[in-house]
Amino acid sequence: MKILAIETSCDETAAAIVEDGRKIISSVVNTQIEEHKKYGGVVPEIASRRHIENITSVVEQAFLDANMQSNEIDAIAVTAAPGLIGAVLVGVNFAKGLAMSLEKPLIPVHHIRGHIASNYITNAELKPPFLCLVVSGGHSHIVEVLDYTRFRVVGRTRDDAAGEAFDKAARSVGLTYPGGVLLDKLSQTGNPNTYPLPTPHTEGKYDFSFSGLKTAVINTVHNAEQKGIAIVREDMAASFCSKVADILWDRTEKAIKDLNYTSLAIAGGVSANSWLRRKATQECQKNNIKLYMPDLKLCGDNAAMIGSQGYYEYLEGNFANMALNGKPYMEIDAHF
Repeated sequence: MKILAIETSCDETAAAIVEDGRKIISSVVNTQIEEHKKYGGVVPEIASRRHIENITSVVEQAFLDANMQSNEIDAIAVTAAPGLIGAVLVGVNFAKGLAMSLEKPLIPVHHIRGHIASNYITNAELKPPFLCLVVSGGHSHIVEVLDYTRFRVVGRTRDDAAGEAFDKAARSVGLTYPGGVLLDKLSQTGNPNTYPLPTPHTEGKYDFSFSGLKTAVINTVHNAEQKGIAIVREDMAASFCSKVADILWDRTEKAIKDLNYTSLAIAGGVSANSWLRRKATQECQKNNIKLYMPDLKLCGDNAAMIGSQGYYEYLEGNFANMALNGKPYMEIDAHF
């Protein structure tokens, strides 16, 4: 089964054709990073306008790269929630129009389900049930993947998402958008023990909190500037990256042990962070836990992951009609 997938939840206009949920036939991603960089982050109105301008050519390129005609696909999957609502609506409305004109089934996909599914593409042997740590710019969750379309959130951030904290910490040491990637790169030559940073606590055993950690970095930098002391940017980057990885692993490890899982997947934009990947690899080897991570090219927003999850939603019969609407917020276990 070949599914055309469309993803426009933030600042990437993406389209892909995926076969049987596991094989990428084509994948096209048009990013807006350079345009949003001058604003220090994504401007929703600009993102929506660029999606409108780019989506037709991106979808056409996906068909060209796959050497396929539009009538050769079996269904159309689209990110319908959550995300920047203006951006989401561009993809949803384009998919609706295409599904109607081609008379193909329309499959709404939850963005976070898509991130989890990126692991199915990279790891052919991965099957539910397993535990998944989802960490991105807007989300930080620990999710039980009970089946391909059944999920239970057991932990989540109570304030900022990990990716957002990365961007704010990066800005405080003078890095531009996207901060998380640049901070990780800067941290490679730093000493993670230079700046002692706090470990925020939460009432929920598996929950996260990154607001206080982000503020601690900002305050440390500002206090040093007021005293005329130069911050060693590489050391601050390493200290922050190391602390975030420790916090993410601490909560995840508790969930793995309490819920008796032997398989762990990591997904989302922050799953590309070298400190988190290294920490998870070391700890999983030590504790005899099977670790699954997506290829780096599948960590960020892309349509291939939407096509992968769309396949399993199709098998479950989770279709939509022309009344489908985009949603800015939606729980991963909810239905369209």
